[in-house]
Amino acid sequence: MSSDLDKLKDIIEQTNIADDEKEVISKLFSKNEKELKALHFKLERALKDKNTLSTLLSHTSEDLEKSSELIKKMFGRYLSTEVMNSLLEDPSALELGGERRKVTIMMTDLRGFTALSERLNPEQVVQMLNLYFEIMVDVILQYKGTINEIIGDALLVIFGAPQEMSDRTQRAIACAIEMQNAMAKVNEQNREQGLPELEMGIGLNETEVIVGNIGSSKRSKYAVVGSGVNMTSRIESYTVGGQIFISESVRQEAEEVLRIDAQRDVLPKGAETPLRIYEVGGIAGPYNLALEGEESALVALARKIPLRYTILEGINVGKKELKGSVIRLSKNCAEIILDGPIGVLTNLKMNLVDVDEKLSGRDFYGKVIERLEKKGPTQLVHFTSVPPEVASYFLAFRKHADNRPEA
Repeated sequence: MSSDLDKLKDIIEQTNIADDEKEVISKLFSKNEKELKALHFKLERALKDKNTLSTLLSHTSEDLEKSSELIKKMFGRYLSTEVMNSLLEDPSALELGGERRKVTIMMTDLRGFTALSERLNPEQVVQMLNLYFEIMVDVILQYKGTINEIIGDALLVIFGAPQEMSDRTQRAIACAIEMQNAMAKVNEQNREQGLPELEMGIGLNETEVIVGNIGSSKRSKYAVVGSGVNMTSRIESYTVGGQIFISESVRQEAEEVLRIDAQRDVLPKGAETPLRIYEVGGIAGPYNLALEGEESALVALARKIPLRYTILEGINVGKKELKGSVIRLSKNCAEIILDGPIGVLTNLKMNLVDVDEKLSGRDFYGKVIERLEKKGPTQLVHFTSVPPEVASYFLAFRKHADNRPEA
């Protein structure tokens, strides 16, 4: 600004006007020069402050956005997207309290995972679980399920809370089918990492529960409470790998769009009346999904495989060791002549006999899934946990067996 004022002075001096008028103009100019300089200083300061404030606001906005994303990312690992968004939209949702709500509950569990984890080192167990959850959680979020709990290798998922869902039951069934189909991807990754294959069972139940923030002012969580949660766990416990079992309430709610492959009446622990459960193989309508896994065919063995077993259900659990023989075998199942009939869905612990001490000491587990009435005490058992040594032993028998599938 100083250079501009100097130029203006020179112009006044060079202007062709009377000397007395120049003197008046010069005095007036000198009088206002200080005020102009002060005003210019204020304007420059204001402009600088404005730019500083704008820059500060810009940086603050960027920092807030980054912090918000970081918070969402951090809490998104511990809360479902739905719960997190509801808290951000309505902070009062943090207050303790609950409401009754009709929901569809899903419970999943990896078959034989406890026995499997005992054979692996901790790093492998965590790696295997993380690979599994990474894929399963993506499927659940795709169907807008709320992941309420991750309990070891199990998942507790809610459909219908905190957000209402008019099609929650069909959505939960479709999600379960897609999760089972996604196990092929899980096991493909496990094989690439040198990890064992996994099998998952899923139970679904439509029920009224209490949902809300439960805990104390210092620590609380969004949770679901009610007898229906325990019933869902019971239903899931009857599954073997690859199966989806649903309650009567789910079947009624889903109406005529389901492919029901089987139904059974069971008496869960603590229940006074039998519970009817259904095995789902597919869903029609807008989802149009079906289970893709195929059970390998049973092959007749060239000679029987003797074994001993104990029953893991009822009042005689583990009290008596019985004898049996495997007569047909597939990758996941065996047709076994047992020492008397056993109820369907009974769990067994088995060991090989007439083998070396190390191999006979390897426990393997299975669940009776069918009583073959025409073959006396013969039952179809689905393996739920088989150590590698036993699996290799069975594979050798299958390779030398009569490879004609069962008619």
